[in-house]
Amino acid sequence: MAKQAVSATSGEVEGTYVGEDDAEGVKVTFKASDTRTGGTVTVHHWPTGDWYESELGETFDGSGTWDVEGGTRPGDHARVHLSFTEPELFLRGYTLDMLSVATNAERTYLYEDDDPDVCPAFRLRLT
Repeated sequence: MAKQAVSATSGEVEGTYVGEDDAEGVKVTFKASDTRTGGTVTVHHWPTGDWYESELGETFDGSGTWDVEGGTRPGDHARVHLSFTEPELFLRGYTLDMLSVATNAERTYLYEDDDPDVCPAFRLRLT
């Protein structure tokens, strides 16, 4: 996997990502907005989260908005925050709504940074 990015722009994050490992079958498309540090997002087979599983199932297809945030303090790194509005508005933390950014000269990954000591199992690769 690539190295954690200290900063990232919406142009660097924009594109379609496919899931690997625990994210196999997931597809995410980020479209940048001209006026913000993010834009719109569309997801397919995104993990639902415990709160909504009885209503939506284990995964959902949906859409919303996203913003990219760079590291502001030493040791921080770039993150992408997701806000879903379809199929319904999710409260923060009720589904996977924050991904870390990793880049190198050849590839970009977004991943769930749940344990910094191991390679992330839920990761998405820019296609």
